[in-house]
Amino acid sequence: MVFTPRQQPTGPSAVWVNKPEDQLPDGVTHHTFYSRAHQTDVGYCIYLPPGYDPRADRRYPVIYNLHGAGDNELHGFDDVRVLDAGIREGRWPAMIAVLPNGGMRTFYKDSHDGRFQSETLIIRELIPHIDATWPTIGARKGRCIEGHSMGGRGATRLAMKYPNLFCSLFNLAGNVPRTLAHFDPSAPDYPNNYLGPDRQNYIDNDAYELLRKNLQDIRGKLRIQMWCGTQDMGHLATVRDFHQALLEADVDHTYMEIEGLGHRKKPMIDRYRDVWFDYHAESLRRAADWE
Repeated sequence: MVFTPRQQPTGPSAVWVNKPEDQLPDGVTHHTFYSRAHQTDVGYCIYLPPGYDPRADRRYPVIYNLHGAGDNELHGFDDVRVLDAGIREGRWPAMIAVLPNGGMRTFYKDSHDGRFQSETLIIRELIPHIDATWPTIGARKGRCIEGHSMGGRGATRLAMKYPNLFCSLFNLAGNVPRTLAHFDPSAPDYPNNYLGPDRQNYIDNDAYELLRKNLQDIRGKLRIQMWCGTQDMGHLATVRDFHQALLEADVDHTYMEIEGLGHRKKPMIDRYRDVWFDYHAESLRRAADWE
């Protein structure tokens, strides 16, 4: 389903299965799986690399590409076209990419009232389903997570909370807010209608708190890349803030501000397409060496 700007929901919502209206890119197919958390089928797209043979005894690393606000599983096609071209040219090893549906404006968090369980959907349902259904390397050494905007924000928090699941994180222009700072029972809009009245929910959804909590499993084990355009005024401040937090925690990472670009992903991909998946590829190589 495609919404016009006037139709876009302003709060959390979801159309859990969206049918492709156009031809999917080479290697991409659309599927569904059953979510117990939502008691319904949920859609996802998967990219399988050239040479994939379901009869062969070969397993592939996998990238989870999380979509932005208002989007669904029919996203990330510019990314997979670049990945496919790079694999065919020998620039990157063969990889699988999964394009999940995390719901619109859920920020990949579980709501306190149980209506939206997007963290549970990705971590406890989709990833096990993918590993059981497709020939993935079902371990940290073969798993990457990334996203743009809301997807980058969600990918960052999930990687901070579950660092043992991923060897590589790419946050592309995703806000990294100090969620715990927004817990304020004296505020007129308290409690937050998504996280509710429990302070622990704010701690569990704060990437900075999770960084401190899981630092031993992050430092030297999870490779982190963060990019943001210098004209992206809605996201640059918190991306810089988290970059500084990583420096203070002595977490080695790659950080880049892209001169002159705003929040749109396509111009970034066009500018850096030849190196777009270099970071994940290097993370996977190092993770395999570590283990």
